Amino acid sequence: MSIDLEGLSAKELQALIAKANQRKKTLAKRKPVAAVRKKLVSLAKAEGYSVDELFGTSRMVREKAGVSTAARKTPGKKSGQKGVKVEPKYRNPANPAETWAGRGMPPKWLSAQLAQGGKLEDFLIAR
Repeated sequence: MSIDLEGLSAKELQALIAKANQRKKTLAKRKPVAAVRKKLVSLAKAEGYSVDELFGTSRMVREKAGVSTAARKTPGKKSGQKGVKVEPKYRNPANPAETWAGRGMPPKWLSAQLAQGGKLEDFLIAR
């Protein structure tokens, strides 16, 4: 972070100094991260938990609870298919080369047709 000190007035500089001093005091009161982490680990261990169970991966928490990942997934969606091409569901009758799979925002040709009173079903590709 870079602050242009040349552009600040005396009043703004004084406010900045006061704010910096306050931040310095706050940081001085804090214990080192390693010490806090060690304390958290020992406290969790004393209660029969691991830090991962309390704060870590949700997968580990679900496994401990006996919830399978398959039960959590959205029906009809398969993992690892992001960006996979799917068959088009809709076709532009004016230009058969223009199609839409029904995912994401509709193309301009379809939006224009719908705005003119067309129905989505009119553009379905017969299977």
